[in-house]
Amino acid sequence: MAEISFAPAVSIPAHLTGQVQSKLAYVDERILRGAVSPQGDRITLEVGAPLSPEEREILEDKVQQVVAAMARGALRPKIKILEDYLDRPVPYREDPMPELERRGEVFQEAAGIYTLGPLLTRLVAYFESRFEELAASFGAQPYRFPTLVPARNLARVNYFRAFPHSLTFVTHLRSDLDVINHFAESAACDEHGILRTPEGTYAEVETLLSPAVCYHLYFSLADNPLPAESVTATAVGNCFRYESSNLNSLERLWNFTMREVIFVGEKDFVLENRETARRRMEKVFAEIGLAYRVESANDPFFVGEFRKQAAFQSAFDLKFEIRARLPFKDDTLAVGSYNYHQDFFGRHLNITLADGSPVHTGCVAFGLERMAFAFLAQYGFDENAWPEAVRRGVAG
Repeated sequence: MAEISFAPAVSIPAHLTGQVQSKLAYVDERILRGAVSPQGDRITLEVGAPLSPEEREILEDKVQQVVAAMARGALRPKIKILEDYLDRPVPYREDPMPELERRGEVFQEAAGIYTLGPLLTRLVAYFESRFEELAASFGAQPYRFPTLVPARNLARVNYFRAFPHSLTFVTHLRSDLDVINHFAESAACDEHGILRTPEGTYAEVETLLSPAVCYHLYFSLADNPLPAESVTATAVGNCFRYESSNLNSLERLWNFTMREVIFVGEKDFVLENRETARRRMEKVFAEIGLAYRVESANDPFFVGEFRKQAAFQSAFDLKFEIRARLPFKDDTLAVGSYNYHQDFFGRHLNITLADGSPVHTGCVAFGLERMAFAFLAQYGFDENAWPEAVRRGVAG
């Protein structure tokens, strides 16, 4: 292992240090960990082995490309705070992961892939029940969506351009007897757990693992007028977003679960319901005792799209994150969000209102594993110290 440290060619503004740091994981496979100093004037990389001067120069150049694309000319967005309960008193200050591991409540199968034990499963079920109550308050119709999503659908909504780094591809063996027989006889993993197969073994990619829940509803409505004046739906599903070396405990998972409440209709219908959902959840979070803040945010667009799309989202208040406090690291974690997509999906998927104009869409989304993790980070494992609503809900 070796460490490389150098100054960025473009100074990284304080509000972008976290965003740039997260993108360093995608610069080169040799990077094990990347860090940006709080002042934005130093980048440090940990790599698996010492690099030659030529290799180091190439690596630094790739990093500088990322920095320049994200930081040059970037304006600091004005953060809008809708709720601030970060100072809500909570009794616990330790990282819950070591205790979860000691109790056998988490089993890591691979980076970003965890099995959850009984306590975590009960917490997840409780928090989901509260989100289902929110869905019921809107009369949301229940849906079940597939884990797989056709590539052609994601292409229609420009996902490959906006979030290429997070995609997880699905394939299968080619429908060829010789290929299948050869695979069956010779398939094996190497010492790194990599399945080694000859070129030409796999079929071309037609399908990916779904990165979000609400997309499936929009795809099901595509190329038709909206069947009613509006649609309100809810669903829970497995979502997949690859985050390379950023995959870290239950904070960042490759495979995670989201419960969403989804609104489709006219602009005012979507925005009013998004705001109503936020106000209703404010009361729920007070019952749960969660220390959190709701603030404007942007999606994790890739380097080429980041500056433009992040500025657009900020200017139009398209995304607000629910950021729960993590006392053990004096930081916060996004556990949910309130989202407005304008008429993006209506235009790209040709979903129209009665007058022929494109629909507007929005959703409220909650990461179930993150909710459970953030709660334990604030309240620990002594159930007597938990808020009564959670204690009663988990027990009953």
